[in-house]
Amino acid sequence: MAKKVKRKLEEEEEAAFEFPAFDDAAFVKKEFKLAQGLLIAGLLSLVAGFLAWGVTLIGGPWWGSFGLGILLSALTPMIVGRLEPASTLFTKGDWMGLIFLVFFGYLAIWLLLLDLGVR
Repeated sequence: MAKKVKRKLEEEEEAAFEFPAFDDAAFVKKEFKLAQGLLIAGLLSLVAGFLAWGVTLIGGPWWGSFGLGILLSALTPMIVGRLEPASTLFTKGDWMGLIFLVFFGYLAIWLLLLDLGVR
């Protein structure tokens, strides 16, 4: 039995893992496109925050403003996909980051404007 275990260890050493070649150009391209997507999502959160504040100012219900933010957060992949054609490079984690950025950014701007009492 000791010989079989020894052979398995030798086979594992022979089939050692090798890192694939790192593609610098593809990495930089993806990161640049992700930065552009972040910029679009940041601007979308500003728009959503000011729209929610406007709905609250005209006497709309709080759930209307909150629903507006959730709607725009849910539509983020579609909006960013239309404005940034290279968004096909994004992973699921990248998309979730953009959605959370829009939602929490909108919420922060809306609540900040309400707290400041800007009318």
